[in-house]
Amino acid sequence: MARVAFLDTVHEVLWERLTAAGMDCLHAETTSRDDVLAGALSTCSGIVLRSRLTVDAALLDALPELQWVARSGAGLDNIDVAEAERRGVRVISSPEGNATAVGEHAVGQLLALLHKLTRADRHVRDGGWDREGHCGLELEARTVGIIGFGNMGRSFARCLRGFGCRVLAYDKYTSGFAGEHGVEECSLDELLQSADVVSLHVPLTAETRGMVNAQWLAEFAQPLFLLNTARGEVVNTEAVLDALDSGQLAGAALDVLEFEKRSLEGLAERPAALQRLLDHPHTVLSPHVAGWSEESYFKLSNVLADKILGQGA
Repeated sequence: MARVAFLDTVHEVLWERLTAAGMDCLHAETTSRDDVLAGALSTCSGIVLRSRLTVDAALLDALPELQWVARSGAGLDNIDVAEAERRGVRVISSPEGNATAVGEHAVGQLLALLHKLTRADRHVRDGGWDREGHCGLELEARTVGIIGFGNMGRSFARCLRGFGCRVLAYDKYTSGFAGEHGVEECSLDELLQSADVVSLHVPLTAETRGMVNAQWLAEFAQPLFLLNTARGEVVNTEAVLDALDSGQLAGAALDVLEFEKRSLEGLAERPAALQRLLDHPHTVLSPHVAGWSEESYFKLSNVLADKILGQGA
């Protein structure tokens, strides 16, 4: 009987479906990395996790029977995918499960920026009633650029369709999606010249880490609104703050921060840049919850079950 260790808490539908399929599931949510390295899970053929532990060569050495790793979520930056595949270990994720949540959240943050909703809310609660100072901008009049057209980028584009705005999309590794959800496929140079809004939907890799820096921001033809629901380390916070102060950026909505812990469950540090970000009037922030909704919690696990049991892609 195949043994499966659950290293993080996920929706119970995954446990139920794997158990019904004859797998022996065990709770390992408090099992530490040292425990795993010491052989605590050496007989497991599958592990389920979110972001608590990093699956690298050392951990894989301690899992000699491992056949697959299932991550509840989209990003795989805590898994050495190349090493796993070299050992014949299948790596499974479930970006289809939280794509809708990410798309809707990104639209919400964009509207909050354009219409100054969070600032207006605080202003009224503090006793103010300055209508002119909280006049907004219409999304319909903007050109939105999407960088990364996978599950998340496609969901964001789909959510934008009702607003009547122009949507450009660029993906270095994918092409042939022109017209999908109404987008115009374009080059990065075209996006840099035309976009008023840029939304990031790229994985965290050696190539994308620190991608949004001062030089990158300076290449845009006009001040823009920046959205990041991908990974915090894609964006250099100091560069964003300097661009906000200089007017290169009109606003920034960040669901993820470069100061997050590796587990993504909180902030690892609180540097001066973080306080600048918190104090800046042209930012909208949320605690890495773009893909986290009551519906996505179920869907993330259900999609994993489909894939593990061979019922999905």
